[in-house]
Amino acid sequence: MILPISLTIAGAAALLNLWIARRVGQARVAHKVSIGDGGQEALTARMRAHSNYVEYTPFFLVLLVLTELAVGQAIWLWAVGALYMLGRVAHAFGMDRPLPDRLHLRMIGIGVTLLVLFGLAVVAIALAYMHPGTAHGLRYAALAHD
Repeated sequence: MILPISLTIAGAAALLNLWIARRVGQARVAHKVSIGDGGQEALTARMRAHSNYVEYTPFFLVLLVLTELAVGQAIWLWAVGALYMLGRVAHAFGMDRPLPDRLHLRMIGIGVTLLVLFGLAVVAIALAYMHPGTAHGLRYAALAHD
């Protein structure tokens, strides 16, 4: 089974990860720091943007794939995927800005990320227990254990 939404967004997520990692590498070269952050705030910010991306994106992709498996190709899943990617780009750029400007794009990115993850989590839980075949499957599993 091909999951075009999940495949497209996962590919975009991998490319975005490479772009964010490249930005870390550029900061490392500019500040001549091979390991750690060398006390360079700009490098620390880019490293945290990359780490933050890697911390949240796997959960997003798992939820996206499972939701697409459950509901099929829904236009709103395309929108959710695009929104997540835009939020992560905003976060990465926001981390480059000096304070207090940093807070605007960074907070938009964080807000979008958390809202998308929360929304997909709620949808996933709802799908697990509201799907027409679930009640029968749960009843059968309970009888099998008696």
